[in-house]
Amino acid sequence: MLAWVAVTYDLIIISVALFDAWNSKLPKTVAIERHFGGRFAVGAETDVQIDVANHTQRDISLILKDEYPPQMQLFGNREARVEVEAQTSAKFFYSLKPPKRGQFSFGRIAVRHLSRWRLAWCQTIAGKPITVKVYPNMRRAREAELRALGTRSFVAARRKSQWRGEGRDFESLRDYVRGDEMRHISWTATARRGKLVTRQYQMERDQTILVALDAGRLMTGRLENETKLDLAVHATLALMSAAARAGDNAGLVVFGRRIKTFLPPKRGAEHLDAALEALHAIEPEMIEPSYARAFEFVSANSQRRSLVVVLTDLVDEEGSSELLSSLKLLRPRHLPLVVTIGDRDLKAVVRNPPEDENELFTQSVAEEIMYQREAALRLVESQGGLALDVTAAALVPRLLETYLRVKERGLL
Repeated sequence: MLAWVAVTYDLIIISVALFDAWNSKLPKTVAIERHFGGRFAVGAETDVQIDVANHTQRDISLILKDEYPPQMQLFGNREARVEVEAQTSAKFFYSLKPPKRGQFSFGRIAVRHLSRWRLAWCQTIAGKPITVKVYPNMRRAREAELRALGTRSFVAARRKSQWRGEGRDFESLRDYVRGDEMRHISWTATARRGKLVTRQYQMERDQTILVALDAGRLMTGRLENETKLDLAVHATLALMSAAARAGDNAGLVVFGRRIKTFLPPKRGAEHLDAALEALHAIEPEMIEPSYARAFEFVSANSQRRSLVVVLTDLVDEEGSSELLSSLKLLRPRHLPLVVTIGDRDLKAVVRNPPEDENELFTQSVAEEIMYQREAALRLVESQGGLALDVTAAALVPRLLETYLRVKERGLL
């Protein structure tokens, strides 16, 4: 008899709880939304905020669990229990760090809430699935720019009246200082003043830089956790930022077998934002790039003389024959700068004498690769271009130093 009473009691409790759960849907006046602390960038933490606004006349208890992109690194707890009093709001945070550029998807927010009579937890979902863009890290690019230029930084230069170099824009006259070049002496002013006077020039502004970014097969190579294309993307942004600070216009063309994207040369914050937008989803493809098609496009769309920076990779003279034969499409109107990104510091490999047969073989291969790459780059220079073969660590410093040297020497 007692057993039947217990069973009946349990069934009544379960029935009441089920009715309570069925009758306790989350009110539409309870708003649950997801907000982001800013746009996502590679390798940077971004806050994700879950907001709960309770516009009802009663208190509610919630357990929230957000569905974030599993590829991203999680910091904090994406699940929280919140008590929200009537006519108030609550929120909680967690952070995510994206590992690469591209697009990532958030799902919906799982919600558990206590029923009206507080007998059961009810489950539902809130919010909407959303796809977010992960951009190149502009802060990383600007920090690399400042580290590369040091005291010659364009940030520091802005505090001065003008940059001085060997540009073609005359600025002023000053007294001769030992070490000044004879070609800069103004003989008419010297005769008038009775002492040697030197002409001083300023680096020209409003020049044009165009980055031609290779998104072909060799740029799929990985260096640590990044592809060569990832390294080239951040070098591109560092160069475009430096050019903007120097008063120059910078453009961008990304190419594989075909032209993927093109940004005409401009400057300003909006233009850098456009570059971030253009570069966020670019991925290398496993086919050879068409340098001829890319350089024909550059020649057709850039009538003004430009420094055309080709960020690519070379294997040897024979394998790079199309690049070398296509450079004539840029000359003589433009000044090409071919920048190749090596897999490792080969000079460090051959620096010390080999200790065994394996090291001897490794050094022999390294020396052969160095010779072939240098031969290909010398051919670039023989056609009137400039060439750099750099490691990943030296890419931004060497690129920006070369850009600055081109401006100082008035090569454009």
